[in-house]
Amino acid sequence: MSPPSWFTQVAVRLRTANPYVVDTALAALVLFAVSLQWLFPDEGDDRLTLLGWLLGAATAVPLVWRRRAPFATAWVVSAATPAMAMYHAPPPDVLYGGLVVLYTMAARTPPWQRRLMLVGWVIGATVTMHFKEDARPFEYAFHLLAIACAYALGTLARVQRAYTAELEDRARRLERERAADTARAIAQERRRIARDMHDILAHAVSLMVVQAEAGPVVVRSDPERAEAAFDAIAAAGRDAMAQLRRILGVLKEEQRNGTSPQPGVVALPGLVRQVAESTGLRVDLRTTGEPHPLPADAEVAAYRVVQEALTNTVKHAYAACASVELDWTEDVLTLTVTDDGRGPAAPGGGHGLIGIRERAAACGGSAEAGRGPDGGFRVVVRLPAASDRQAALG
Repeated sequence: MSPPSWFTQVAVRLRTANPYVVDTALAALVLFAVSLQWLFPDEGDDRLTLLGWLLGAATAVPLVWRRRAPFATAWVVSAATPAMAMYHAPPPDVLYGGLVVLYTMAARTPPWQRRLMLVGWVIGATVTMHFKEDARPFEYAFHLLAIACAYALGTLARVQRAYTAELEDRARRLERERAADTARAIAQERRRIARDMHDILAHAVSLMVVQAEAGPVVVRSDPERAEAAFDAIAAAGRDAMAQLRRILGVLKEEQRNGTSPQPGVVALPGLVRQVAESTGLRVDLRTTGEPHPLPADAEVAAYRVVQEALTNTVKHAYAACASVELDWTEDVLTLTVTDDGRGPAAPGGGHGLIGIRERAAACGGSAEAGRGPDGGFRVVVRLPAASDRQAALG
């Protein structure tokens, strides 16, 4: 059963209030309880003296410092309580200050301090009751039970505070991890968009440059071929603009109706045909094994890898022919792009080869690039296939 709302509100206010104000109010309340015999002297037969009241006040006033100096406060109250009991003018009917001290020790002090204080109070209460006049058996049980309850409540408060601190710390760690995950996701998305833009622009611009260089050569001798070159330039530019609009739409978080999805493996024949028609490079596409669906990221990566490899062939290899091979197995799609050119100018490859390796690694695959066995340049990329074809199809 949950506590009443008013109790919860009071507890929250006490936890958030100034601790010195709360402790001063608590000390005043204990002092009031100790002074009840002075306020109502006719209620009992015990003698009342000023020294007895001062000893009672000594069990209450130090509670103002119970959080700043709990161990010292406990010693003062522990000394004043038996002294008041032995002086017996008036005797302490309830160990008000002692109960507060035991609660504080159990809740806030190191293990050896709180255990020492608990043992001391149990022994002290037993000895004091033994020497008290007309002490009855139930008084032993009452005081010992009160001491045990105060210590248990303090222990529960300590455990609850530790549990709350652990939850808060865990929440802070989760928040930091969530922020880190978000930052990593943003960085990965930026890298992905940068790779896409590089692949799109590099491919389109390479085709445009090749056609633009060939156009002036044949503009007089073969007007039809020159016209085809300019048409290829226009087609490459339109395709690049369409793909850039799609990427910019993702950046702006716009949902555009009619936007085509990211190209995948099924778009590779069109890519090969476009490169062959636009550049005059002879490109062969061969497939072995049984094609089957890939994960979405691997589908896009397969297309972009072939696109970037052919772009490098057009830009750097000075090749006459190239081949694209797709080798399908149950678990892996192996893409091999080979040309008969001289390879990239940079020893380790430029940004294009780096992008190919990053795309493959992002999908859980791998990429290799280097000289082919018969000369030229070869790029080999292995991408993991869908582990559950039905899930991939669904």
